[in-house]
Amino acid sequence: MKKSHLKTLFSICVFGLLTVPNASAQIQNADVLNAPIDISKDFQNYLNTFYFADELASFDPATGKGTIKYLRYNYKTRQAFNNMMMKPDVEKANEFPTTEYAESPVLPFEIQFVSDRTVRIKTTSGPQFHPQKESLMLVDGVAPNHPELWKYSKIEGGHSYTSKHGRVEILTKPWHVKIYDEKGKLLTSTLHDTDFKNTYTPTLPFSYVRRNSDYSRSMGAAFSLEPDEKIFGCGESFTQFNKRGQKVVLWTDDANGIQNETMYKPIPFYMSSRGYGVFMHHSTPITVDFGKYFSSANEMYIGDDEADLFFFIGEPKDVLDQYTNLTGKAAMPPLWSFGFWMSRITYFSEKEGREVARDLRKYKIPTDVIHFDTGWFDVDWRNNYEFAKSRFPDATKMMSDLKKDGFQVCLWQLPYFTPKNTLFPEIMDKNLAVRDRKGNLPYEDAVLDFSNPETITWYQGKLKKLFDEGVAVFKVDFGEAAPPDGIYHSGRTGFYEHNLYPLRYNKAVAEITQKEKGYTLIWARSTWAGSQRYPLHWGGDSETSNGAMSAELRGGLSLGLSGFSFWSHDVGGFATKSPENIYRRWTPFGMLTSHVRSHGEPPREPWLYSKEFLEGFRKADNMRYELMPYIYAQAKESSQKGLPMMRALFVEYPNDPGAWLVDNQYLFGSSMLVAPLFEEVEERDVYLPEGTWIDYQTKKVYQSGWHKIKAGEVPSVVLIKDGTAIPHIGLAQSTKDMDWSKLTLKVYASDKTTAATAKVFLPEGDAVQEIKVTKNGNNFDVTANPLNGKTTFKTEWVK
Repeated sequence: MKKSHLKTLFSICVFGLLTVPNASAQIQNADVLNAPIDISKDFQNYLNTFYFADELASFDPATGKGTIKYLRYNYKTRQAFNNMMMKPDVEKANEFPTTEYAESPVLPFEIQFVSDRTVRIKTTSGPQFHPQKESLMLVDGVAPNHPELWKYSKIEGGHSYTSKHGRVEILTKPWHVKIYDEKGKLLTSTLHDTDFKNTYTPTLPFSYVRRNSDYSRSMGAAFSLEPDEKIFGCGESFTQFNKRGQKVVLWTDDANGIQNETMYKPIPFYMSSRGYGVFMHHSTPITVDFGKYFSSANEMYIGDDEADLFFFIGEPKDVLDQYTNLTGKAAMPPLWSFGFWMSRITYFSEKEGREVARDLRKYKIPTDVIHFDTGWFDVDWRNNYEFAKSRFPDATKMMSDLKKDGFQVCLWQLPYFTPKNTLFPEIMDKNLAVRDRKGNLPYEDAVLDFSNPETITWYQGKLKKLFDEGVAVFKVDFGEAAPPDGIYHSGRTGFYEHNLYPLRYNKAVAEITQKEKGYTLIWARSTWAGSQRYPLHWGGDSETSNGAMSAELRGGLSLGLSGFSFWSHDVGGFATKSPENIYRRWTPFGMLTSHVRSHGEPPREPWLYSKEFLEGFRKADNMRYELMPYIYAQAKESSQKGLPMMRALFVEYPNDPGAWLVDNQYLFGSSMLVAPLFEEVEERDVYLPEGTWIDYQTKKVYQSGWHKIKAGEVPSVVLIKDGTAIPHIGLAQSTKDMDWSKLTLKVYASDKTTAATAKVFLPEGDAVQEIKVTKNGNNFDVTANPLNGKTTFKTEWVK
């Protein structure tokens, strides 16, 4: 058999294994390896004991420290007409000796003020003998405390603190913490047992559980939900956009697709339509019941034995700014990363890499990155950080040649090492992997322990060698399977380390990239709170279907509402060959997100589809490259303000009730509205927020409200806010060949509009600049150009 035939057969076998669902997928809600941990089950177990927060036992207003008295409860059952009822009831102590243990414990409570918009509430279910001095989730390791920003006053029945943006009340008995905005509107409040006296539904108030099985404890932070309140965020969640009425399990998981409830990128943060956000500062598993069980109760079931909650007051932009001030804002990626990334599963050789580079230029598909996935090793998937010499005779020269032609190289890798991997013995000898309780491996594979500084040094050394050879960026794949029962170098088990693992992993790769290359850039699948500091992340292994395309958008919007500025996904889907009609409609959706990559089962290259598809793909890609000045400026501003580039409508229009209801369209930056086609149609219903909007392709003008709009030549609906000048650049096949000294401002203005503004950020620039244009006859003239001498602007009134 010819070598080429063997290679083809090998590829078919690999791809066949990858695409047989029952061969690789994890059945959800089953007790199998690494199944998500749902903490809420412990709060429904009648064998356990519960402690309800009852009253403020002591409090020092100057320090914000005090204590809470908790009352002991157990579930009691009662049969009623063939139904078994169950509700909490007061319980006596069951410990012996009776003199040694508190029946109604009095435990610490503390309130801190991070800023004039941010309140921190801390409670604990018992003594903390090993408190963490610094948190990896917080950008500075610790949160600031500025009590001087809030004015204290004694009120009847409790205490009050007021800032210019809100008020917090702490009531003594029944114990409540109530959070208000500056106008006095109640945003949310802790729930006390007395709040449920008017219902037969047994609902837990603010409390903690003590498990009968091992006496471990977890907090249940119960807060109110108001009528019509909507909840968003929780990471890259692919279920319904509004989480009200859902139960969300925050446990990093290999979701095996994007149309289910598990998540590659859970984030313990959410925001409410009432004007607040919440960060649950924990790495343990967390389950949040957003009114699914009882519609007026938001139950945060936290695996940790303490509750550390940050509340942010304000509109969505305020909340995201405050949250990312605390956990970190995204670094600004390099310009070339905003170009098109070409990939498939997988390019197996230097020859294939050079061929795809040649064809990208031949067919005039503007591209900046070529990605080599799982096949650049001697054995596919067996990551040993070495190019297969037989197939990559001179990888260094290949990457040098590609770079000269405007291509950067991305390489796949992962942090798991099979026993056959040549690095396995070294990893075990140097004790670089997570261990089990006996000191062996929890799994058959060695999982790198990124809580160990020696592991990070060893790992970064492997990446440095490849950077030295010419690699530009690494795909930070997997990271969701850190052993939950493993013992880590940090001294903690996987109950605390599992969710932190992606953050440690992201950080390790991003920091060596910054050190060696001078920029912060990764291409990662898994995350936790703080991972947004290390862009960027992509949407996982999507199906190739209309439903997956729609779910991908919901996931990206949700991640953006969780502090992430930059996000991408596999254009056309991942799991099987993308049907041409889906790939055609998915392409402009991908081209109008912060970063764009085609990846998945081959073929992915546009010239391997029909001639019509190739032409359409090229037009969408050309559109992106000509829009690069707009994209680059919006990226810079997003990174500075903690905003997502792909943002929900209500981020820009929080006072528009309709904007809170839309999850199948988005704003790309501040001024461009995108409505993808999720079916094989030529038009779709589009909701436009307040103001006038102008179609980017057809030039038609629309007012706010619902419209049925026909897509343009590029199969998507794209509109520009009236009064916006969109900067364009001359088309180039790579960002390195773009001429930023000459830009065109395409002015989208209705007849009555007399002025418009553009935002421009130049490569090597230090700030986003506003360029103002004013109407003069049949065109607009530049009237304010802070970039004078660096860039000249040609104006073009689009009408």
